[in-house]
Amino acid sequence: MKIHSKLLTAAVLLIALTSACTSTPAGESSESAIAPSRPAASGPSSQATSSGSASLPGSASPSGSAGESPSTAPAAGKPGPVRLEEIAPQGTYDRPVGLERRSGEPDKLYVVEQAGKIRLLDLADPEAKPAEVLDITDRVQDDGNEQGLLGLAFDPAHPADAYVNYTTETHTVISRFSADPSAPDRLIPSSEQVILTFEQPYSNHNGGQLAFGPDGMLYIATGDGGGAGDPRGNGQNRKSLLGKILRIDVSRQDGSRAYAIPADNPFAGGDGAPEIYAYGLRNPWRFSFDSETGRLWAADVGQNEWEEINLIEKGGNYGWNIREGNECYKPAKGCASEGLQPPVYVYDHDAGVSVTGGYVYRGRLVPGLTGWYLFSDYAFGTVWALRLKEGGGVLHETLLQTGKQITSFGTDEAGEIYVVAQDGGIFRIGKG
Repeated sequence: MKIHSKLLTAAVLLIALTSACTSTPAGESSESAIAPSRPAASGPSSQATSSGSASLPGSASPSGSAGESPSTAPAAGKPGPVRLEEIAPQGTYDRPVGLERRSGEPDKLYVVEQAGKIRLLDLADPEAKPAEVLDITDRVQDDGNEQGLLGLAFDPAHPADAYVNYTTETHTVISRFSADPSAPDRLIPSSEQVILTFEQPYSNHNGGQLAFGPDGMLYIATGDGGGAGDPRGNGQNRKSLLGKILRIDVSRQDGSRAYAIPADNPFAGGDGAPEIYAYGLRNPWRFSFDSETGRLWAADVGQNEWEEINLIEKGGNYGWNIREGNECYKPAKGCASEGLQPPVYVYDHDAGVSVTGGYVYRGRLVPGLTGWYLFSDYAFGTVWALRLKEGGGVLHETLLQTGKQITSFGTDEAGEIYVVAQDGGIFRIGKG
């Protein structure tokens, strides 16, 4: 296994869960009360002191709580039972960590493999051998558990252009690749144009997600650079690109940059790196925009005790490493909360140890799921759903116990949600 650093904990949990749980609906729900404001945690892996802090989840209903959250329309009733529909069996892909789509291709999805390849999933013929879209294993470093090719995004304004996020031995690289005119499904390895690069002090906490927002800007998730507890203080350092959500304009160039700074970025005028959109994150592992509301949801993997879900807002400080989840981290007591954005939801390590962010459901196969945000825990294999309540707080539902190490989610053009498993299988969320 390569994407998570809580290796021993995850391995033990998966053995137990695989024998005890299959892809069956759990159907247990809870309504979370609003808790005091607090933030921070992070992405695919949690550099962990996992000294036995995790335990089997029992009913798998997280011991969670909600922070204050933006109001929205009243939540509907329970989403109802769901199931996993196998699209590609175990072993089809090699350590997949992402699933993306390109506009205008309703039957095609692109699977990101951690070692440095992108392969095609043809929904019209899912049993076909996955075609190779891009191979950059010659420049990707994936020796560390959290290194590798970690993100992919197609430019909706220029679908022939693909942006990737990968690590070298010492840096994160954001690059653009062009499609082959004679074979549009393929990206040309030699067409690489490096857009942005920054140093990684350690091999872990690299974030990796990138996606185009409704505004046409490219958003990039970065971890705090690694090392337990953010030893270099990158999360709160507004001069550093680490521990952030970045936002850049790749449609223009500005001076020596291969991109431009959006004029409304919070630090475009100074007092911080101009690329920063939000900060105070530990290692955000998967973010997504709600295709209907435009809200930006992000999962942030915790350090020792708490996993969290955040609604990201421009200029927001999500607290790491002052806070982890809803608790003080540094200092351990009496930390300041003023100016920190609270998480929408947190759960402790009795329910899971490494959160994987997903999407708000906007498909048609499961009408009861509409408007619910789906996410999971990598080690426990649980899939949950959240929905904002009017006036603050969230509704919570446990949907599935999968027995899978879920590394990512994806959506097709119709808004259906897919689950990406570490073992190389791809599944679709269907009605139970």
